[in-house]
Amino acid sequence: MERVDKKKSLYADMSMFLVAILWGGGFVAVKDALDNITPMYIMAARFGISFILMLIIFWKRIKKTNKQDIIAGTVVGIFLFTAFSAQTIGLQYTTAGKQAFLTGTNVVIVPFLVWILHKKSPDRYTVIAAFLSLIGIGLLTVQGSLSVNVGDLLTLLCALLFAAHIVSVGYYTEKTDPFILATIQLGAAAVFSVISALIFESAPTSLNLGSVWAVCYLGIFSTMVAFLIQNVAQKYTYSTHAAVILCTESVFGSIFAVIFLGDRFTVEMILGCLLIFAAILTSETKWKFLRRIDNITLK
Repeated sequence: MERVDKKKSLYADMSMFLVAILWGGGFVAVKDALDNITPMYIMAARFGISFILMLIIFWKRIKKTNKQDIIAGTVVGIFLFTAFSAQTIGLQYTTAGKQAFLTGTNVVIVPFLVWILHKKSPDRYTVIAAFLSLIGIGLLTVQGSLSVNVGDLLTLLCALLFAAHIVSVGYYTEKTDPFILATIQLGAAAVFSVISALIFESAPTSLNLGSVWAVCYLGIFSTMVAFLIQNVAQKYTYSTHAAVILCTESVFGSIFAVIFLGDRFTVEMILGCLLIFAAILTSETKWKFLRRIDNITLK
């Protein structure tokens, strides 16, 4: 995108902040829902709600779905399902604030997966980001001993799976309508979640209002609404703007965890969060926005 309307770009950037806030709130919502609902049932409800809404809104496009779209959506849906499984289960054993930052390391992992698949070596910014991320993960997860919480390990697995999800989406969107791909992957994730819940977990015997609202928030706002806003807003802003703003998901997730869940952060954990956030910015933007600011200043 060479040029963008400044007014539309401003509105788009503000919308991106809303997406980051909604995603950040998702960590708190999952933690609340886990009080009464098991992980797979949470996912079944989350993906089921968003899939139904996507069908309703994009029905005219969905009617054009072919066999290749179904295959692509199912493959991507498997990565989405496994990533959220690791994340949701892991949140039972770690805090929402820590998980928000650990999940964000997926943007650092993506270039290395691309390197493996396409033999395209990562640039120096990616290497620096990986180094910063590793130090940040160590500070954030290793507390008092050299042992790492099982929830943190599952969250790091989740970050790897989300990275694989991003790479697979990039591969399939070249030949598939992105809205069809998104809808089918949500549907596939919902089906896998329902099957897993029925096999491995007991159905919830009681629900409180807080858990119901948390699941509704996840399905409607953190998944469906955030997805729509992101797709529309990115048409009217620079990709570097979007990358920087969406990175604040981890910041909002951590802030909400402190406010609503009472999460506590040590000095080492705060430093780890800052290093991971710096790694995400480095990996996503290559610091291009700083060069743009310098150019504006010189003018």
